[in-house]
Amino acid sequence: MAVDIQPACLGLYCGKTLLFKNGSTEIYGECGVCPRGQRTNAQKYCQPCTEFPELYDWLYLGFMAMLPLVLHWFFIEWYSGKKSSSALFQHITALFECTMAAIITLLVSDPVGVLYIRSCRVLMLSDWYTMLYNPSPDYVTTVHCTHEAVYPLYTIVFIYYAFCLVLMMLLRPLLVKKIACGLGKSDRFKSIYAALYFFPILTVLQAVGGGLL
Repeated sequence: MAVDIQPACLGLYCGKTLLFKNGSTEIYGECGVCPRGQRTNAQKYCQPCTEFPELYDWLYLGFMAMLPLVLHWFFIEWYSGKKSSSALFQHITALFECTMAAIITLLVSDPVGVLYIRSCRVLMLSDWYTMLYNPSPDYVTTVHCTHEAVYPLYTIVFIYYAFCLVLMMLLRPLLVKKIACGLGKSDRFKSIYAALYFFPILTVLQAVGGGLL
């Protein structure tokens, strides 16, 4: 196989993107950021993510998916208490929202339309924080090579939270308004208001501490 010879890329995550392939000949571009769904290999070439998540990856995604559901249930119980029989229906609705959000997230992720995902293998902690490893060859100019080296483990959680929030805003207010008659007007929507606070907190947690978790 013939590959064009170019100087090695600087930095941990800068790579060369495949521009042209004809038989055994491959031509790569200059060093830079890899496209979404790809990461650099040991030779600094951008390669597509074709592996399947490991068990530990699925456990991590399951943990992040369970966090909003547990918080939903906590605040529903907290604000409903014994004053309303609607808590059970709200618990079921929250479970439905999170389950549908998870299914939709998997369906829209690569490969689209199926309930599994392809991923890049996590090799080290820095894979989660590629924005901190942009090289500066002359200590003046920064080569921006930030990309999702752990694709899609980083962004898929944000997509899931977005679907959770959309489904909650579409379904929960109608349900609460219809069945939560035992609560005062100011108490009916407090569990929804709580979600509008904890979803941004969960987003920051994923953005900053996803790799550590």
